[in-house]
Amino acid sequence: MIAIVDYGMANLRSVEKALACVGGSPIITGDPDLIARADRVVLPGVGAFRACMSNLNGRGLNEAVVTAVTSGKPFLGICVGMQMLFDSSSEMGVTPGLGLLPGRVVRFFEESAPANTSELKVPHIGWNVLNVKRDSHLLHGVEAGSRVYFVHSYYPIPAERSIVSATSDHGVEFCCAAESNNVAATQFHPEKSGAVGLQILRNFLSWQPVM
Repeated sequence: MIAIVDYGMANLRSVEKALACVGGSPIITGDPDLIARADRVVLPGVGAFRACMSNLNGRGLNEAVVTAVTSGKPFLGICVGMQMLFDSSSEMGVTPGLGLLPGRVVRFFEESAPANTSELKVPHIGWNVLNVKRDSHLLHGVEAGSRVYFVHSYYPIPAERSIVSATSDHGVEFCCAAESNNVAATQFHPEKSGAVGLQILRNFLSWQPVM
């Protein structure tokens, strides 16, 4: 069973359908007990970081997520679900995250503004190229130059570069996939990324991380 964490702010049905398409048995749930019993857990996210964290905390699901990660079961964060795994975000003022991955989340061009910034739109919406940086179970079989689908204005800066499994570029090179122990995360939406995204989700289903 794959638990898709329902905290009231996520693209739940698309994630559910994509996981079912690649042979998974997903359920959408806000029940901490079901999340604890699941073999794998997915934390999706859509919207503002602060609102997502408020909903997650308000429903008592922050503890369920932390427990799922520390238990060693395969865990996938998607979009804001990736961002919430980090220490904090600067969106709408500094807001603490779950602190499961060291690092922070910043807005495009908040800290580094390239010369062509005025030509680049924020939010960053649409298809962009994946630059695979290291061996990663989640990205196994994904060809160099593959394109995936993004919708975001913020991105994570991991404190440990070793966890970065892929980057993309939107005026600045940014982390768009990370993997650490039993935790994998993508800033892009695999459920909206066609055949490449389905391959990534298929990889998640077969992942047996070693802690």
